[in-house]
Amino acid sequence: MTPPPAPSGTTVRAAAPAAGPGPAARNTGRARTARPAGPGLRIASTALTILAALLLGFVVDAGLLSHIRHARDRQVDYATLRGDLANGVAPVGTAAAAQSPGAGAAGPGVKPLKPGALLAVLSIPELHVREVLHEGTTARILARGPGHRRDTPLPGQAGVSVIMARQATYGGPFRHIGDLHAGDTFSVTTGQGVARYRVIGVRRSGDPQPSALPAGQGRLTLITASGTPFMPSGILRVDADLVSQVQPGDAPPVAPEALPADEKPMAVEGDGWLPLVLWGQGLLLAAAALTWAQVRWGRRQTWVVGVPLLAVLGLVVADNAAQLLPNLM
Repeated sequence: MTPPPAPSGTTVRAAAPAAGPGPAARNTGRARTARPAGPGLRIASTALTILAALLLGFVVDAGLLSHIRHARDRQVDYATLRGDLANGVAPVGTAAAAQSPGAGAAGPGVKPLKPGALLAVLSIPELHVREVLHEGTTARILARGPGHRRDTPLPGQAGVSVIMARQATYGGPFRHIGDLHAGDTFSVTTGQGVARYRVIGVRRSGDPQPSALPAGQGRLTLITASGTPFMPSGILRVDADLVSQVQPGDAPPVAPEALPADEKPMAVEGDGWLPLVLWGQGLLLAAAALTWAQVRWGRRQTWVVGVPLLAVLGLVVADNAAQLLPNLM
């Protein structure tokens, strides 16, 4: 039967032939299999994972967690020292309680204070600084707060006392001591009472030293790093003379020439490598195990388990690495 003619003015389009199966349609039935990563790619992935965990852990630890830890340590130490001061058992010199009559290197019947012992409270009103002073100046001790050099007398006593603290990390207690000016005052509260000091000058590397201290008088020197935070260019010192009554004291238990190298300004703690190596090995093993688990479990499941583990290990390794930085940073 012949189809009726089309109305005038209209165009008749021929029906397009049915399209055959294209490449996409032909490939729908084929199963796609991902090529497994080779050993070289897995090693590179593991190395980058370790590096990322270390860098992230170091930035978070140095920039945030170290300040939080310092605030916690300061609060705990202040509460402890406040009780010792109230009960009259706070140290009144660089030597501890008697061992036996005639024993001890620091004097008859005494022994040196242990490194890290709580000594005093340093208060600088102009800078809103209130810190607990510890015995010793290693990097690990200065992570808790300012430290007293063991080859100098206790603040408030005759002679030149030295207090060192960090500039940027772990709260940066001495970040702004360079803003002090001659005539500013601050105090140090010890078991002997409150010692008051008046600043006589701020000096950097190459500046002349202050005039010699008269016999029987006291002076205190605050020391930290100078320059940009985390990029020190030298050492900053603030000298202040004792203006309150001089308190009696014993000789320092450590001679200046016998002071360990890791307690001097900008020193690095030598025994901090062992924990760093051990925790670093733990991080390496964890990264290798997660690389193996990614092949067995899949990427998503591995990341769910691996991210918290790598984060914790990265923070621990970064914290031990931070202990190897100069003690005044």
